[in-house]
This record gives sequence, C-alpha cells and structure tokens, in this order.
Amino acid sequence: MRRAFTPARLGPLTLKNRILKAATFEGRTRRGEVTPELIDFHAEVARGGAAMTTVAYCAVSRDGRVFRDCLVLDEDSVAGLRRLTDAVHAEGAAASAQLGHAGLVADAVSNKMQSLAPSRRFSAPGRSLVPAAKAVDLARVRDDFVRAARCAVEAGFDCVEVHVGHNYLLSSFLSPNLNKRKDEYGGSLENRARFPREVLAAVRDAVGDRAAVTAKLNMSDGVKRGLWLDESIEVARQIQADGSVDALQLTGGSSLLNGMYFFRGDVPIDEFVRSQPAAIRPLVRLYLPRIMPTYPFEEAFFLPFARQFREALDLPLILLGGINRVDTIEHAVDEGFTFVAMARALLREPDLPKRMAAEQNAESLCIHCNKCAPTIYSRAGTHCVLVPQAQA
Repeated sequence: MRRAFTPARLGPLTLKNRILKAATFEGRTRRGEVTPELIDFHAEVARGGAAMTTVAYCAVSRDGRVFRDCLVLDEDSVAGLRRLTDAVHAEGAAASAQLGHAGLVADAVSNKMQSLAPSRRFSAPGRSLVPAAKAVDLARVRDDFVRAARCAVEAGFDCVEVHVGHNYLLSSFLSPNLNKRKDEYGGSLENRARFPREVLAAVRDAVGDRAAVTAKLNMSDGVKRGLWLDESIEVARQIQADGSVDALQLTGGSSLLNGMYFFRGDVPIDEFVRSQPAAIRPLVRLYLPRIMPTYPFEEAFFLPFARQFREALDLPLILLGGINRVDTIEHAVDEGFTFVAMARALLREPDLPKRMAAEQNAESLCIHCNKCAPTIYSRAGTHCVLVPQAQA
C-alpha cells in the first residue's frame, strides 16, 4: 500500500490517510449562514477520500470577517456547523475549522465595522485606515479565539486550525513590515511572536485533548521587509516548545500585499475585475497587478522552504502548495511530512484521493489557471470554471 494512504496521528486523532483538504473560502456562507450548499461542499470532499476537510474562513468575531458574508464561529453558528460535521463524519472523514481574524485584510466597508492591526496603516483591501490595536483589544481578540475554539468543539469539529498566515491579524504581528509597535508586542522577534503564541496557548487550553490544534504559519510573507525563513523557523521552534499545537501547516504570502505567492500560475485579472461592482472596477484593475504578480507554477512550490522547517523541528508538519500528483505525496511522506494539504486540485476533483488510492489517477486535472479564485463572489460559490456549475 502506498504510504500516502496509510493512517497517521494528529494529536488525539487518527486520520485514515495523509491527504487533507486545505482551507479555501467556499463562497457558500451567504449573510454568514451555514447553508446547505456549504454542507454539501464538505460532504463531497469527505466522500471523495480526503482524511479531513477544513471549513474556511471562520472568523472569531464580526470585525474579524474578511467581508460581510463570512461566517462567525460563535454560539449562533454551532447548530448549523453540527449539521456540517455530522455530514462529514457520515462520509468517513474528519472536520477541521479554520479560526482567524482578518486584521488588515478585513473589508471595513462591507463589514460596516472597523478592524484592527498591529500598527496604524491604510489597507487597500480593507478600504480604510486601520487603527493599531490597544492592549484591551488584544485581550478581547484572544478571548474571541477561545470562544470560537470552544464552539468548534461543541459543533463537532475534530480539529481547529488557527490562521497565522497571509498577513491576517496574527500573521501581521510577526511581520517586521507591518508591526511597528514599541511595546511588548513589537520590535524583537520574541515580542512580535508574543501575541500569536498567546492566542495559540489559549486555544490549546480551551480545547484540551477534545480536538487537535494546528496552526497555519507563514514561512515567508513574499514582500520586502516581511517575515522570512530565518525568523519564521525560530517562531516555529518557539511554538513547538510551547506545546500548543499538534502540527504546523506551512504556507506563505500576503492577502494584503502579495496574493499570488500562495497560488502560483496564471493571474486572472479580467475575471477578478468582472467579479466586482461596476463602480469600483477601474480601481480594481489598477490596483490588482500591484498585489498579484505572476509566479510560474511549480509542483510542490513550497517544498524547498518547508524542508528547512523539517530539518529544524520534531513537530508534525503539513506540506501545502501546488500538490497535484500522488508521487509528490509519497515523496513528501518519505521526507518526513506527516500530511499534505490540497486545495485547487480538490476543487477541480473532490474525489481525487479516492481515485488515487484505487490507482485510477496519478495526477490532478487542475491547470492552475486560478480562475476559481474570483468565483468566491459568484452565486454558485467557489468552483472550478471547467466543471459545469450544476456539479460544482
């Protein structure tokens, strides 16, 4: 049997194979509700053979939403999410909830609420000047993560993934480019890592052994003066020493400043522009090329960076980024990565893991056109444009 399809431990869990569905916003939470379409989306992934599927993006508070249609994981959403986890479990898979606060990426106009940042800064995605968080704000956000984690367990999730990537709030504290604070949460790497580590420790305490806890951690922000490997590896060592997570999922890039760093491949500017209201399309066309540079697609494009973490840590690691082939998964497991996380490949073919296990497919049909990304704003929700919408 291929090692990709052997069981493996993730904290208190034993997952049936090494393939996880990475968190990719589903576009199926209209008005922040758990819709039948969202449940069907994850049930299909579970039915397709992935060991665990991840619900994204679960905001820990209303001001932490990316925009108004994001789900807030709180007491009001528990019942709907319980229906989702029940559906996933019925198909033989585990369910994870990605918890995060969007910070500088939160659209204040859409949310009709002000967001938070490590330091005062204008945010183009947020369409606002975002204030620096005060100590009382950080305490409130930490409590929001704790409440969301407890609600996730109540809703039946097997795992909670804390978003410390893509320059969302926790990630932005790590960034020397975005964090200009002069207090105990800014300056040195130890200080910049303090708030994310406090949140991870609080989530671990809240969850205990009732669910696995993972963190999605930036290896590199992909921007000048941003977080890079020399510092992110040290942050990972600190998190490992804290004992707050069962695994790290390794990512990179910035939804604020470099959104293609964690996609790679074609840049669908025209499709993104058409997805926006007509009144702002000229501004979107002008701005997007600045934050969406072209990177040629490469299979497992984060692997060279992730190997540096594998060398430095004993903690279980989840490899992410452009994984499309079964031999890539096999080689990753052979190199010591416990799991791999797939996103676009499973959007194109939700049943790919099952067919890989049956040796019917060795590689995804995904062509890395990235035209799926603008569909998050469509009525059909996030989908591969090459799949008829009735099946998406």
